[in-house]
Amino acid sequence: MLGFIRRRVASGGSSSSSSSILKQSLQTIRPVSSSTSRVSEEILIHPRGFGHVRKFSCLAPLRGRAISSRTMREGVSNMELTASKLILSRPFSSDSGDLVDAVVPFMGESITDGTLAKFLKNPGDRVEVDEPIAQIETDKVTIDVASPEAGVIKELIAKEGDTVEPGTKIAVISKSGEGVAHAAPSENTSKKAAPKQSAPEMKDEEKIKPKVEASPVPVKPKTPAPPPPKRSATEPQLPPKEKERRVPMTRLRKRVATRLKDSQNTFALLTTFNEVDMTNLMKLRSEYKDAFVEKHGVKLGLMSGFIKAAVSGLQNQPIINAVIDGDDIIYRDYIDISIAVGTPKGLVVPVIRNAEKMNFAEIEKEINTLAKKANDGTISIDEMAGGSFTISNGGVYGSLLSTPIINPPQSAILGMHSIVSRPMVVGGNVVPRPMMYIALTYDHRLIDGREAVFFLRRIKDVVEDPRRLLLDV
Repeated sequence: MLGFIRRRVASGGSSSSSSSILKQSLQTIRPVSSSTSRVSEEILIHPRGFGHVRKFSCLAPLRGRAISSRTMREGVSNMELTASKLILSRPFSSDSGDLVDAVVPFMGESITDGTLAKFLKNPGDRVEVDEPIAQIETDKVTIDVASPEAGVIKELIAKEGDTVEPGTKIAVISKSGEGVAHAAPSENTSKKAAPKQSAPEMKDEEKIKPKVEASPVPVKPKTPAPPPPKRSATEPQLPPKEKERRVPMTRLRKRVATRLKDSQNTFALLTTFNEVDMTNLMKLRSEYKDAFVEKHGVKLGLMSGFIKAAVSGLQNQPIINAVIDGDDIIYRDYIDISIAVGTPKGLVVPVIRNAEKMNFAEIEKEINTLAKKANDGTISIDEMAGGSFTISNGGVYGSLLSTPIINPPQSAILGMHSIVSRPMVVGGNVVPRPMMYIALTYDHRLIDGREAVFFLRRIKDVVEDPRRLLLDV
């Protein structure tokens, strides 16, 4: 039977003083003759960052048996291991009170490493707390490495282009800034001083080095080089390689390329088309845009109308919102709409959660928030994870018609295009109408042509007559 040993673990003192106190405390342990007597000891350990007190109590073994030294060693080693774990869990560590290490932060559950894209600061630059000093490029987003303390960059540990993991040290920051100088002047000074020192050394070497008579070396006759092959008249003239540039792909671009190619290799892609008369939706927007901005503080766009139409279509055709998983079909009872946004760094797809529960104003606000974060590069991984259906608006770039590619693991994607005034027959008369081509690419393994056409027809009906949303017809 085990009893209680009272221990008190408190922060304080240096590591050397802690170890001496530990030895003295261990020496106070003596055999216990009574079953009710207790052994007490106080151990002071100072692991960095271990700033609280723990109390443990345990009765001594009965029948007069003393605590073995092996048991005590195991207990102390366990305590030291726990302390070391607490140290490693700290996001920033330092071996000195003045120096602080800047390390790569946690980048997400599905991301194990990233590429150090660039340093925003140089050695000798002043930084404030939480000021970005570097950017880590991952498969999905770009993450900033923030300074843990205010100070001066002493040195950069990693190099641009290195693959780094969470916890990797990339820079050292001096809080006081003592002994830190800019790297650029020192390099220039060393380069200027090098030629001055090398000139007298070369003269001394020339004086000391004895002259050796060179024996004549027989020269072999050079064989004439074969004439270059003549180009045929039909051979294309390639441009010189001096005009070519080889740039490594970013991690985001490689990730997009891999996913799109996987989509083509996995899905049975098929695209169906239709055209939409935008007259009524554009009229609704022009009539209520001022009142909409005044009440909700956001402009009324066309994307919210298409998202509401897509929600209605997905509710009427649930198979479009489903996905194949092995030998099963997963039907989703929620609707998360992914919006494809093109940024200077690549394509990102933020997600509007539970779009079926949102009105026009909530959808427009969410679109503006996500689009701004995507363009600024501040969008998080959680805001792009998931999604059950995607809408891609190539019309903002002037695309007239396209066949979008499914965003795995979804089963369909809707493509919007530019609005063009075309002659249409309305009531027996030819009149100009603002028309848009829409395209639905779907996985034919899961979705039949009937469901795909019905879905796209529902999009057309709702956009051409938004009153259907109010009457649910």
